[in-house]
Amino acid sequence: MPAPLSSVISATAQWLVRAYPAPGGALSATLAEVQARQAATVAAWLRYPTSLDAALVDMVGPGGSGRLDWLAGADGTLPSGAEYAWRTWVDEVVASWAACLLADPELAVAAVAAVADCEHLAGLHRDFRRLTRPDDRDRYAAILLRHPDLLDPVAALHREQLLERLERRESGPAEAAA
Repeated sequence: MPAPLSSVISATAQWLVRAYPAPGGALSATLAEVQARQAATVAAWLRYPTSLDAALVDMVGPGGSGRLDWLAGADGTLPSGAEYAWRTWVDEVVASWAACLLADPELAVAAVAAVADCEHLAGLHRDFRRLTRPDDRDRYAAILLRHPDLLDPVAALHREQLLERLERRESGPAEAAA
């Protein structure tokens, strides 16, 4: 993954697993984190499709988790120090799109197909199976992380933009311009 997006992907995935924690155990926590990271990766690649886009967000920063924390029911206490630092790299749009992908397997498949030939994947093989085809252990580990009703406040923030982006990518540049 390109270095500029790694901070956004990592922080956004971390925010998701903290907001929607796995039920007990290290294995569940790891499986939930992998699913959150895959969703955040696909969402970030859709949001910032070129290395120039990624470099720009790296330069100006993504905006942080403030509104997301409020939507997820944070108690209003502002984090400080190291807890605040990583949260500044959370991208609200990426988190919203990742929530959409986690809640809707068909949308996740379409998003993975849309990034299959993106610049970030050039020369790499990526397997997004835990996002697109979770098994029973994956589903159990991410029971809160994939619950459509729980995710809806976050997913609804930017769902329409995601659907428009996927529609444009599916129709191709020539058809989208028409």
